[in-house]
Parts: sequence; C-alpha cells; structure tokens
Amino acid sequence: MTDTNRVLTDEMIEEIQRHIPRYPSKQAVTLPALHAVHSRLRHVPLQAVVEIAEMLELAPAQVQDTMTFYGFFKQDAPHGETRAWVCRSVSCMLRGGDELLEHMCERAGIAPGETTADGKLTIEYAECLGACEHAPCILANDDLHKSVTHDDADRLLDSL
Repeated sequence: MTDTNRVLTDEMIEEIQRHIPRYPSKQAVTLPALHAVHSRLRHVPLQAVVEIAEMLELAPAQVQDTMTFYGFFKQDAPHGETRAWVCRSVSCMLRGGDELLEHMCERAGIAPGETTADGKLTIEYAECLGACEHAPCILANDDLHKSVTHDDADRLLDSL
C-alpha cells in the first residue's frame, strides 16, 4: 500500500502501538485501535480496517467482525460533530423515548441514524443508556440528559 492510500495517520499509528504492550495479545488491541481511528475520523473506513489488521497481524475480517459487533462504530460515512443517542429501552419507551426520537429527527430534518447536511448532528437510537430512573434520556457526545421533554430536546438542538 502506498502512503497516498493510507488512512491511518502517524498519530493514530503511534496511539495503537502504545496499546500493544498493555494487552495480552495484539488481537486484544482491536477495540482500542478502532476507537483511536473513530475518535479522529468519526468513522472507520474499510481501508482503516485493513491497516489496523496489518498492524495487529490479523485478518481484516477479524477487525471487521469486532467493529460491526458494536453499534457505536460507523463505517460508511462520518457521524456528526455531535452524536445524540436517544434511549429506547423499555423504561424510556414507556416514558416517551420513541416520540422524543421522532420529534428530534423531524426537527433536525433527518431520519434516525442520519446526519444533518452541515455535518453537525447525527441522531441515533440507543438500546439502553443505563439511566432508567431518568427516562427518557439522551446521550449527546459525553453529556447525559435526563428526563428529557420535547422542550428540553429543542433547547439541546438549539445549543448545537
């Protein structure tokens, strides 16, 4: 592979290499490697999967299997600068989580899993955010919003 086709930056490669001595095998570094790429590119392109596999001496299918097991990673296109996860667990669903997701998507002009045209926001559903006592809830990047109403969601969207 030529450098012009390379997806992983030197910074990403160095971060992945720093993980290798901390894990019992190179295969165990797969998840941290995927996170290193995803945090910078907001997705993990197929070429990055190939490069990670090369670094970790794995088959690309092994890296791809790990990546696709988790709903967190995107592959086709970068997610928005802000990624809003609307919980749809039973607790959140019973307290209006599905309607909240629909409301936010309608207001943003996208469907669940899509990103706004300006690349600023992706709205997705989460199976559970682990805050059932505060249903419905939203995780926007690293901020958990609890007992969210439609008005709260509107304020969140306006702040983005």
